[in-house]
Amino acid sequence: MNQIITFGEVLMRISPRGNKKFIQSNAVEFYFGGTEVNVGISIANFGGKVKHISCISNDFIGDTAISYLNKFDLDTSEIVRSSRPLGVYFLEVGAVMRPSSISYNRSHSSFSEIEPSMVNWETSLENGNWFHWTGITPALCKGAQETLLEGLKLARKKGMQVSADPTYRSGLWKYGEEPQKVLAELIEYSTIFIGGINEINELLGTEYSYSNDDFIDASKELMEKFPSIEKVFDKIRTAKNASWHKIRARMWNGTEFRETRDLDITHIVDRIGTGDAFAAGLIHGLQNFNDYKAMQFGSAACAIKHTYQGDVNYANEREVISILEGNTSGRFNR
Repeated sequence: MNQIITFGEVLMRISPRGNKKFIQSNAVEFYFGGTEVNVGISIANFGGKVKHISCISNDFIGDTAISYLNKFDLDTSEIVRSSRPLGVYFLEVGAVMRPSSISYNRSHSSFSEIEPSMVNWETSLENGNWFHWTGITPALCKGAQETLLEGLKLARKKGMQVSADPTYRSGLWKYGEEPQKVLAELIEYSTIFIGGINEINELLGTEYSYSNDDFIDASKELMEKFPSIEKVFDKIRTAKNASWHKIRARMWNGTEFRETRDLDITHIVDRIGTGDAFAAGLIHGLQNFNDYKAMQFGSAACAIKHTYQGDVNYANEREVISILEGNTSGRFNR
């Protein structure tokens, strides 16, 4: 059985309803998510087999989170439990010229006590053919960094594909490690790079611009520095305001540069998790299509995620392919 492995924190998101600020509201709604689990659920919705590995609170909130993952048929057999609470973040959803705002409460969460001894990677990767990681997890704590590194080493030893989305968020790195050094070590065990100029510049200490020519040159230098990287994919977002964005993607696969057309998102319902939707669509696409169609599928998956509330992309493969084929009118399906 081919199984995609994801490893990372599961979070609860709490938001006022609609586009209200907390001070306006006394009613909130909650969702479960987290960068890597968002990817896993989306892939499962496309028909893939996914196992998510994490550390979750041993209480009714943790039970509810696991039930949520199980609803999408994610394998949660390797999730460990903790006496610490589940991580939480608070979101005020912006509109038009008002941006969204996020506040995290995850410093002492259940996942923050993860240690390598808590994960049996031999068992966890037994049926795996693909491992996906992001830069969020190694930023959270030393234990998460070390646990991830052990998993990646074994995944490559087993010949698994490893996709890296080395998202860099400076506000998360609080335990004394140098982000560039940590991420570079993890990239050494990765084969697919999902990131753009910002991420490449951060890793290489370079100053490439956002042009296509610089993207190609940056990708070539990245592959030279990290020979395990076979392909580079970049999602490009152009924002007119908080409610209207355009999405396209580009790639360098070692021999060919390609770029998708813009997809117009004229009314954003929810932007959270859209990068994860791109990664999930790309991973699913690379397992089923050629590189260009995989990138198109990822871009379309990202676009349609903007229409769903919550952290997760609920679209199935047929719905994403419909967007990919240009059916963006939103007309009734009868």
